[in-house]
Amino acid sequence: MGGSASSALLLLADGRLPAGGHAHSGGLEEAVAAGRVTGIADLAAYLAGRLTTTGRVDAALAAAAWWGRALEVDAEAVARCPSPAWRRAGRAQGRALLRAGQRMWPASALADLAGACPDGLMWPVALGAVAAAASLGPHDAALVGAQSSVSGAAWAATRLLGLDPFDVARCQADLGPAVDAEVEAAVRWAARGCDIRRLPAASAPLADIGAQHHVTWEVRLFAS
Repeated sequence: MGGSASSALLLLADGRLPAGGHAHSGGLEEAVAAGRVTGIADLAAYLAGRLTTTGRVDAALAAAAWWGRALEVDAEAVARCPSPAWRRAGRAQGRALLRAGQRMWPASALADLAGACPDGLMWPVALGAVAAAASLGPHDAALVGAQSSVSGAAWAATRLLGLDPFDVARCQADLGPAVDAEVEAAVRWAARGCDIRRLPAASAPLADIGAQHHVTWEVRLFAS
């Protein structure tokens, strides 16, 4: 179940895919406003933290959903997301991704999931289901889940802080080995027949609190 260097994987990982990812900063907008992220060094630390919390969880959930039992995995995803604001954002992105997936790789399984969960699956769960429909593997689903936890916030930083895009790209490249390690661990955790209740549940309480604060703003650049 190794990685698949296919066009489907690149398409699924593309931030320009009409699945809403570009509208979310991964909590960075609130962190910038609070003064916790002010420059490239802070951003690097923030991205590393995102990877080992949100990225770790999303990668494992996506790989688990690839094997099926998406509704059960979705319940586990909700249990790992204490912020109501982020749960709403996660379902909105999952709903959009599932819709895009149905158009790109029509499959009865995706249509059944859309009907069973009209409010939208949580994003990593939708990711696993769409990856399966695209004939990708669980490693691919985990890779997109882990990398997206970093890339979304990274590119939001260029708008929020006016950082040099080359420096931001370097931050992401530096995290490459750590992303790969998280993906390999996620695939092991989410192997066929695993107890999905034992999937990673890493948390970032300050980010959860920040998300609840951010959603009250009257003016913001990003939905989350």
